[in-house]
Amino acid sequence: MSRPAVLLTGVGKRYDIVSAFAQHALVVAADPSPLAPAQYAADVRVAPPRADDPSYVPFLRELCSQHGVVAVVPLTDLDLDVLGDSDLPAFVPDAEVCRRTFDKYLAHQLLLEHGLPSPPTWLPGEEPQGFPAVVKPRRGSGSRSIHPAADAREADFFAGYVKEPVMVQRFMDGPEFSVDVLCDLEGRCLNAIPRTMLESRGGESIKGAAIADPELIELGRAVAETLPLRGPATIQMFRDRSLGLRVTDINARFGGAFACPMYAARPGRTYPELIVRMALGETIEPHVGDFLAGRTFTRFFWQIELDEQMRPTGRDIVAEGRPRAPR
Repeated sequence: MSRPAVLLTGVGKRYDIVSAFAQHALVVAADPSPLAPAQYAADVRVAPPRADDPSYVPFLRELCSQHGVVAVVPLTDLDLDVLGDSDLPAFVPDAEVCRRTFDKYLAHQLLLEHGLPSPPTWLPGEEPQGFPAVVKPRRGSGSRSIHPAADAREADFFAGYVKEPVMVQRFMDGPEFSVDVLCDLEGRCLNAIPRTMLESRGGESIKGAAIADPELIELGRAVAETLPLRGPATIQMFRDRSLGLRVTDINARFGGAFACPMYAARPGRTYPELIVRMALGETIEPHVGDFLAGRTFTRFFWQIELDEQMRPTGRDIVAEGRPRAPR
């Protein structure tokens, strides 16, 4: 019996996600860059058109037909709404939810519309809702161009300094958490795994631990099912000393710290495996809060050598082909 096929788009450097899917399916990796390292963990490598090109969806549709793809999973924000509008078997929310969660101010409004907690947030020129605050791009990523503002004067300065649309949000005085969720295609939350943000770099968590915090789990589930989300998503939140929990960001895709829900999931319940099983028609029952708390991850970088034809040589710095773990 042939293995089911999964198409992963915008794989970039997400070698961890691609290799995790490869344990359960034939993986087709679509990325326009020949230097995207994660594609070398896949079975098939393709260079698609840009996501805003009219030929993008037809190109993916042909791939799905050619390889018998049962699930399409994007690994970046760039094609979320395009896939949400398509007829492909994509594990993404409706296109409108994708568009609104990609814009942080629209995401703030979306949360409030559904009675979900979001920090006081306003646009430049509107009445401030409290300081200190942070000025951040509405469509920013990787902690790009985020500036603290102690008062309205500083907020106005940074709003003009950042060369893209921005919003102003009350500074959250407390610890930051992320909740990695997985929803089925009906929008039911199957699991919600909270993690601490012990250290981040460029907006991406590189150290953290899964924690069994009922309040975080319940808010993650509520956000996922209320919007609703479909497939994997990461919900970022702060526990402010005076305001309590407030949701600050929703990524309708796998988060940067994919390692945490992988390590914390019980055997047979990792998110890639569940996605493949759902794509094959299996109904997965919700098991929200059932995971291995206390699992800590710490991430590092590695590399792949390519020859003159951009093919992996198989050669590595370490003779066995993998970095040594300390004894």
